Amino acid sequence: MPRWFALALALAFAPQPLFAQPAAPPKPLAGAELKDHIRANYTKYEYQIPMRDGVKLFTAVYVPKDDAKTYPMILTRTPYSVAPYGPDKYPDALRPGALFVQSGYIFVQQDVRGRWMSEGEYVNVRPHNPAKKGKDIDESSDTYDTVEWLVKNVKGHNGRVGITGISYPGFYTVCGMIDAHPAVKAVSPQAPVSEWFIGDDFHHNGCLFLPHCFNFMSGFGKARPEPTRKFSRDRFDHETPDGYKFFLEMGPLKNADAKYYKGEIAFWNEVMEHGTYDAFWKARNIRQHVKNIKPAVLTVGGWFDAENLFGALEVYKHAEANSPPPNNHLVMGPWDHGGWSRGTGDHLGDVRFNSNTSEFYREKIEFPFFEQHLKGDGKSTHPKAWVFETGTNVWRKFDTWPPKVAEKTAYQFFGKGELGTPGHLPHPLSEPFDEFVSDPAKPVPFVNKTDVGMVREYMTADQRFAATRPDVLVYQTEALKSDLTLAGPVEVELYVSTTGTDADWVVKVIDVYPDDFPDLDPNPTGVRMGGYQQLIRGEPFRGKFRNGFEAPEPFKPGEITKVKFTMPDVFHTLRPGHRLMVQVQSTWFPLVDRNPQTFCDIYKADAKDFKKQTHRVYRGAEHPSRVTVGVVK
Repeated sequence: MPRWFALALALAFAPQPLFAQPAAPPKPLAGAELKDHIRANYTKYEYQIPMRDGVKLFTAVYVPKDDAKTYPMILTRTPYSVAPYGPDKYPDALRPGALFVQSGYIFVQQDVRGRWMSEGEYVNVRPHNPAKKGKDIDESSDTYDTVEWLVKNVKGHNGRVGITGISYPGFYTVCGMIDAHPAVKAVSPQAPVSEWFIGDDFHHNGCLFLPHCFNFMSGFGKARPEPTRKFSRDRFDHETPDGYKFFLEMGPLKNADAKYYKGEIAFWNEVMEHGTYDAFWKARNIRQHVKNIKPAVLTVGGWFDAENLFGALEVYKHAEANSPPPNNHLVMGPWDHGGWSRGTGDHLGDVRFNSNTSEFYREKIEFPFFEQHLKGDGKSTHPKAWVFETGTNVWRKFDTWPPKVAEKTAYQFFGKGELGTPGHLPHPLSEPFDEFVSDPAKPVPFVNKTDVGMVREYMTADQRFAATRPDVLVYQTEALKSDLTLAGPVEVELYVSTTGTDADWVVKVIDVYPDDFPDLDPNPTGVRMGGYQQLIRGEPFRGKFRNGFEAPEPFKPGEITKVKFTMPDVFHTLRPGHRLMVQVQSTWFPLVDRNPQTFCDIYKADAKDFKKQTHRVYRGAEHPSRVTVGVVK
């Protein structure tokens, strides 16, 4: 018997599996191949969809040409344009990505009310109206009305709709899952805007993230008086590559409009009129309305997202706490803003993750989630929380987040720059505090490079440059003898005093690498990784808000005062030989606007209000300044 014939017989009569195995997702197309595939397999339609108040929203719909079966719809609502406009013009890609294009979906993309080709008035993070009646609208009603029109007018759908979006479109996704249309079965808010005063984008704990707000609003904030296919996307010309220099020379915040905006950016001026957590900001807190959610939810965020890390964690937390849907999931990976949707996700800045985390997410998490809920039986196979543990660089699955096994552990500041648990025996204290001079004219840079913006890699950047400054306090543990896994929110409790009447307090949690840590290979920038001080989490807090963001209070010069706040979650393991470090400072420029260090409305402050002050951070039994975080043992 010929060998080939024997092999054929063996294969023919080999035992077969009882159940068909699910097909692996196809290899994602990219570039010209993806663009050609979209044009060859989809027909584009453009509609003006009427809302309940008569305003029409521009919507592009891409329908598979193969009408032998029905398809789910997947909707993205955006303020950033659904270009290219015109029924014969096709995009290079369709969100959520190539896997969805190749699998077959009806893609729906919509300009939100008041942006680009849609009618109506645009309102930034439009407040949700739970008591709306008749023709009252909000973003939830616009989403509902859109879905209602789609299921009645678009042919070839299977009656199921998904919604997804990243960043600002993530906010619209959250709105769409509140009071959702019955056809909406799955939503994925990704890095959603949730709160613009406490923790997302433009403010963190009342501090203005200056380059992010200024640069973004310089273009996005320009008025659009009527629907248009063309709108200036020109970036603001700082006339220098040095953002530290530009924003320092700009002077007090009120100079931004006087020198540059000239009254053209309405939202910037609105921000300048609302320096506390007043009704303007409270109405824009979508978190309070995340409850009684019916669709399956996959909330996605990045541990190193400089813009909306807070929003991802908060939306998941509120959905989970307030009558969660049967399938409510959290995904957190080692990504910058939107990093999961592009590239491989194998590194950020100088930090390597030793795997293609973004590809894993797209193929193993996001795509199966929508397939299960929009094409399958709706039974999710995902864990409650699917989170990436940096340091060890491995995906972990938990049935709760933060994990139940995490034990809150306090790391206290001691003398001689020591950091340890309360049982740690410090050196004898010569003085019960550490002090530094904070000069608004010479603020601490937030990153050791020149740029005009909020560089995304600052979230993992080396902090050695800051540790050598006299206006930065440094506390660190001894070299670890075993793994130390930090999981969950980081609670900060500082006992401080100042010679002034206001101050910002910036706290940074850092992984200090051993001196013999190997350099990158390849290493195009020549960075030396031995002794690298990787930022794990850093946040500022505006001291005048220590007793509430609604009613700021001055410090009494020289009086010891407690400042307490919570930083967003971490999930990081420090390996043996590494050290845990905490840095404390009062400026982080130009990432955070400068505090004059005199109690005033900072948005209206004059140059004369900015004063050099001496700050103290107290330690010891009576005033145990510390950070507390969950530890997984």
